[in-house]
Amino acid sequence: MFSKKETVNMDKVDTIVGKDTNFQGNLKAHGTLRIDGKVEGEIDCQGDVVIGENGFVAAGLKARNLLVAGVIKGNVSVSGKLEIASSGKLEGDISTGSLIIDDGAVFQGSCQMAKTTGHDKK
Repeated sequence: MFSKKETVNMDKVDTIVGKDTNFQGNLKAHGTLRIDGKVEGEIDCQGDVVIGENGFVAAGLKARNLLVAGVIKGNVSVSGKLEIASSGKLEGDISTGSLIIDDGAVFQGSCQMAKTTGHDKK
C-alpha cells in the first residue's frame, strides 16, 4: 500500500486533519485518515492512517495500515503494515503484522509482530 512506487490517492482520503488544525480528544474513523496537523488523545481507525510530514500525534493509535512521515508519540497497534518513512519518527511501543523502517527514520520503543499465515500451521 505504501511502497515508494505507490502514492496515497488523496481522492480516496475520507478524513483530513489539516496543517493548521489542533484536535484533542478521541478520534474514530472508518475510512482513510490523513493527519497533517496536531492530534492529542486517542485515534481508532478501521481503515488506513497517514501521518504527513507536518503531522504530530501524541496519542494511542489503532489502524489497519499506517504510514508515518511525521511524528507519533504513543503506542500503536496496526493489524496490517506499518511503515515509518525517512522523515518519520515514532516514540512508543508497536504491535503490527508487518514493519518497514526507511533509512533515516527514527523508532524508539519495542515492537511485537504477529501475523498468522498458512506457513505458521504445523
